Parts: sequence; structure tokens; C-alpha cells
Amino acid sequence: MTTVTDSVLADVNARHLDALESEAIHIMREVAAECSNPALLFSGGKDSVVLLRIAEKAFRPGKFPFPLVHIDTGHNFAEVIAFRDARVAELGERLIVGAVEDSIRKGTVRLRNPATDSRNAAQAVTLLETIEAHGFDACIGGARRDEEKARAKERIFSFRDEFGQWDPKAQRPELWDLYNTRVHPGENMRVFPISNWTELDVWQYIAREQLALPSIYFAHERQVIPRNGLLVPLTELTPARDGESVETRVVRFRTVGDISCTCPVASEANTVEQIIAETAVTQITERGATRMDDQTSEASMEKRKKQGYF
Repeated sequence: MTTVTDSVLADVNARHLDALESEAIHIMREVAAECSNPALLFSGGKDSVVLLRIAEKAFRPGKFPFPLVHIDTGHNFAEVIAFRDARVAELGERLIVGAVEDSIRKGTVRLRNPATDSRNAAQAVTLLETIEAHGFDACIGGARRDEEKARAKERIFSFRDEFGQWDPKAQRPELWDLYNTRVHPGENMRVFPISNWTELDVWQYIAREQLALPSIYFAHERQVIPRNGLLVPLTELTPARDGESVETRVVRFRTVGDISCTCPVASEANTVEQIIAETAVTQITERGATRMDDQTSEASMEKRKKQGYF
């Protein structure tokens, strides 16, 4: 009986990651060549960390041909913001921060309680305002098709109209890796170089490249509130409700975002290798396991994307 050795599997996996990396580098360079004023969205999360490494391989030793942009809700985990700033300083690149708080002050974002209400969906408004203020014609993001149904519909070069809206029925063909980057004034593209990657691919690439990440991606003790099958982190923004219990659990975050809608998962994985082992057997997507806002309905993400969300 023929058996597959560990060395053969390692070689296959290495070639798989090489192919994904090569495609992403090609896409990144295509953006730089075809778009007049692009930007790279960088939140400090694992997918945007991978994008930074792709950008390094595409353009170093020169500077990036675009600034980094973060749409900050003001309700982000402190560990992630600290990591974001440290990584930007290390790279020596320019960071533009679009703040949802500024949109609230201008009145373009209105919340019943700005101090506690979720600002996740409001990011779409601030993103569109940031795009308009700086005249960006393309924004490079770390979305992947395996994350969610609406993301699976999206092209690598995703066209957005003059209102920043996405129409899943008006996507452009991308046969033979040929991309149509033509936009009229006011229109823009969202570009996803790692669209074809899976969560497992991301973690295996992080391991291969030895990429640093915010500490909350790894197992740690945290007070959480069991709620609707999720572990809601106990914070000022997400307090316990009447009748709910608060537990101290060992958890980690599979994805990071606005505190008001991002939950950790129970896990004792505190190394990249242990996270890879967990990810290889999980049957629930990272957003399905951790995002409260994606559980309101199956169409939640698609509705937000049509309004200009990432």
C-alpha cells in the first residue's frame, strides 16, 4: 500500500502557499500599475498582517506605492491598536486613520447612544468619507471568500459605484486572471489579493513567514458572558444583562474587530502550530463563530456591503 510521507505533504503544502503568494503579489502589483491612487486597508488583524507581508515582497526595498488606511470605530481592542501602531512604525509607512467618531461629530453617522452602540456597520460611512477625502480609486483589503456567503460572491477586483455601493449582479468577469480596473470619477475598486485563501492558508503562511500578531489571537484568560452560543467579552461596551452569568474562561480570538460585535472562542491554543491544528478540524467559519452582527440574518453582510462596507 502506498503511503504519503510527511516530507511529501510538506512539499505539497509549500507549493500551495507559494502559488497563493505569487497570485497575491501579482494582484498587488496590478493595483499599483493600473490604479492612480490606491490604499491598503490595515487594521492590525491577521489577514491585513498577511497583506503587509505580500506588499513587502511585491515592492521592497522601495516604499509601498500606497498609504495604509484604518477605519477606526474607537471601540477596538487596545492590544490590536497598539500592535497596529508598532507595525506601521516598524515599516516606516504612512498610516491614515478614518475615525467613526469624526463621522458622529459631523452628523453623518447617528447612533442612539454613541458611547455604547455598535459602530461596526457605521464603518461603511467613514470608509466612504475617507475614500472621498483622499481621492482613492482602489482600496486593497484582506477579505476572503471562505469567510461568508456574501464575500464568496465578490470578485478579486470588486467594482463600487459613485455611491460606494456594491451590486453582486454587476460584477466584472475575471477570465484568465485579467482584471478590468477602469473606473469613472467618483467610482472605486475594492481589491482582495487573498480572496482565494482559506483561514488555514492564512495561519500556515503566518507560520512560514514567522509573522507577529496581536496577543489576543492566542489563548489567554478573559471574563466572558455565555450568550446565544457565543462567548461575549465582558467590557464596558458589552456588560452582562440581567440574569446572565460572568465566567472566566481560557479563550482566543479567531478574528478581531469592533468590541461590540466580536467574540472569542474557547481555546487553549497559544502557539501558531496549535492554532493551525485547531483550524484544520473546525467546521464553523471564523465569522460564524465570533461575529454577533453576522448572526442577525443570513443577509446581514450582503446588506452592509451594498451600503459600502469592506
